[in-house]
This record gives sequence, structure tokens and C-alpha cells, in this order.
Amino acid sequence: MADLSQLVKAYDVRGVVPDQWDEALAELFGAAFAKVTEADAIVVGHDMRPSSPGLARAFARGAAARGADVTEIGLCSTDQLYFASGHLGLPGAMFTASHNPAQYNGIKMCRAGAAPVGQDTGLADIRALVEDWSENGAPEPVATPGTLSERDTLADYAAHLRSLVDLGRIRRLKTVVDAGNGMGGHTVPTVLEGLPIDLIALYFELDGTFPNHEANPLDPKNLVDLQAKVRETGADIGLAFDGDADRCFVVDENGDPVSPSAITALVAARELGKHPGGTVIHNLITSWSVPEVVKEHGGKPVRTRVGHSFIKQEMARTGAIFGGEHSAHYYFRDFWNADTGMLAALHVLAALGGQDKPLSELVREYDRYAASGEINSTVADQPGRAAAVRAAYADRDGVELDELDGLTVTAADWWFNLRASNTEPLLRLNVEARDAETVARVRDEVLAIVRA
Repeated sequence: MADLSQLVKAYDVRGVVPDQWDEALAELFGAAFAKVTEADAIVVGHDMRPSSPGLARAFARGAAARGADVTEIGLCSTDQLYFASGHLGLPGAMFTASHNPAQYNGIKMCRAGAAPVGQDTGLADIRALVEDWSENGAPEPVATPGTLSERDTLADYAAHLRSLVDLGRIRRLKTVVDAGNGMGGHTVPTVLEGLPIDLIALYFELDGTFPNHEANPLDPKNLVDLQAKVRETGADIGLAFDGDADRCFVVDENGDPVSPSAITALVAARELGKHPGGTVIHNLITSWSVPEVVKEHGGKPVRTRVGHSFIKQEMARTGAIFGGEHSAHYYFRDFWNADTGMLAALHVLAALGGQDKPLSELVREYDRYAASGEINSTVADQPGRAAAVRAAYADRDGVELDELDGLTVTAADWWFNLRASNTEPLLRLNVEARDAETVARVRDEVLAIVRA
């Protein structure tokens, strides 16, 4: 039997195909998903990876064998799957490994209305069923199996996004988009069709082997082609999507990356313009700029742990209008509290095109501090090294410690967060301060303890 402890992560299923899992196992996951969600019908989509169509169809067969009618929407971005789940009111499953290398694949699952499925909201139960059936044999199919049908949701998805952001009166914008051979190449042309945008497409060919570069814009080396094309063409803006196109990264007219925290603050200000006094969720490694901007625009910031399940739960609990993470995940109440990089991109285009300043000047208002970016350290003893850092700062005057998610240490002019990876022997460090010199000093001080 496959090692499900390696396959089932905190919020999804992810591993190497066929070494760690295959279509037979996907079929069991489909049956377990239908049983745990008690769904009469579900929706299933997949990305462009070579293994995705077969895995998605096997999952659909498993769910149908348990009596669920399955709507297969085929090639889609993850946020298009969330749209289908919300629009159709059905639990959903998306086959993708997002930004991971080509040999990986996975499942992102949600309940009806794009509600999250995490360890405490069904994933542990699904894993237990799959383990039992793998060892003891799958249950007999139900007397009346479900049906399989196909549906194209791309046009409806695009129309819904465009109904949420007015782009009809913006100035023409020369826009470079790097899809990284991922699902942005499928969704972007339809979403932007007919808008006052001169689109320059990079790597729109769907190819799950990623022949040009990894579909992971969080890594600076994967932005190089986009930055060069923006400078070469004199574009107003560049956009980069990850493999399943649920995250969007932005570069300005100079080819310089725009911090996802700045994008979070910009979009929060726009959403508060539509919903005065609303609540905005931000995770604890977003910039100080985010809660500052939210308060300045009359909103209420709420700080939460890193991770989409936590963000979505807090959005549901507080009725928040928007949420953002420094990893470039953006969540909208108008999108069933789910994350959609495409909707965030439309907001940035609307903000840029609605005035005459270049993007670098526009975002200056939202990018107020120096930051280290996320720094990973491989350590054998995550708890021990984290405890050593905590001990070093516990009795220091003028600092506050909290452990909402890892260790956060905050002083008057700087803060840092140190978190353990859930899947790798890593400690992740983020530092922010009022100036770059302080960032360097705090970063080096913490890393010296972590890597001792």
C-alpha cells in the first residue's frame, strides 16, 4: 500500500506519480470523498500535467461507484474549479500539483461552495477510508451508481470575475503575462478578451513538463523572462501565474517585482471602497503595511495563521470581505471566500488603468518597509532550534513574543517570524523592518542561532 502519511498533507494530497500514487489509488480517493462529503453530486477538474486526465477520470469513477453524479469540467485553473463548486453548489476536486515539478500531482478538495477540506474538516476521514480500503479491499459499488457528464465552465468563470471589477473605462495597458506553460494559458485569453489591454503572451502553451521554467513565480529565477519582456516591450505591467493559476505575481514597468503584501494592501483598499468598514484577513507574515492600510481605509484587520484553510475559516467566521497572504494567495468574499489570483490581477489592472501614474509609483503607497523574503534553513531538530531562538529573545527588553504560528518576535522597528515546514526539515524565517540595515542585522542574528 502507498504510504499515505507521505501523500496526504495538511490540506491536500500530493506526491510523485506513479511512484507514490496512481489511478487505482485516485479511484479510492474518489469513493472516499463521495462518502465523507455525503454528496449526491460532485465536480472534478484537472490541470495540464500528463498524469492529470487519467487521475481525474479515475477519481470520478470512484465517486460515481459510490452513487455521486460527477460533472467533469476538464482543463481548468484551481480557481475555476472553486468557481464551479460555488456556482453549482457542489463539492469539488482539482487535480494539480500547483507549482511543483512535472512528476508530481495532487488533489485539492473542497466542499460545496468552495469550503475548505483540511485535516479537521474531512481529509483525515478520507485518508482513513483509503487506508482501510487499500488493506481490506474497496466496498461493493452501490446499487445505483452515479453518472459522468461534461460541462465547460470557462466562459461563466470569466464572466463572473469581470462582473466583480469594472475594467471598461481604464486606459489601454500593455500587459505581459507569463503563464509558465500552466493553466493561465487556458484562462487568461478568455478573461481578458475584449478589454482595453494589449496582451503579450509568454509560455501560454499548455505543457505539464514545464519546458521553459518552473511554474513557481515565488522563486525569483522564474520571473527573469517576464522581467526581460516587460523591459524589452515597454509594457505597463507584468503578471506571472503559477502552474494551476490560483496565484498571481506582479512586476512593475521597470521589471521590478511588486511585493504580494503591497498587492494585498492595494486590493484591500479597493474592496473597502465597495464595502466600507469591512474586515480584512492577513496572515502573520504579511507586511505591517497591510493592517495599516486597512485601518486607514476604515476597515478592520484580522491576523491569522499561514495557510488557505485558516484564512478561509477566519473569513467565514468574521464575514471578511477579503484576505491576503504574502505567498500571493488572495481570497474574496465575492468568490465564496476562495483564493483567485485572476481576480486580484483584475483589481491591479483596474487600479493601474484608472489613473495615469506608472505602477511603481502607484504601489509606493502600499510598500512601506524593508523585508528579507522567506529564508529557509535545513535543520535536523526543528523544535530544538526554534526553542533556542525563543530563549534568546524571551527576556529581551522592548520585544513581544507570540506563537500563533511558529514564533513571532516584534519590536518597535522590526519583527520576525520563524516557522517549521509541515512537509520538510526546514525552518522558514521572515524579517521586516523600517530599513534594510535593520533587516540584515536581525536576519543574521536569528540565522546564526538557527544554523548553529
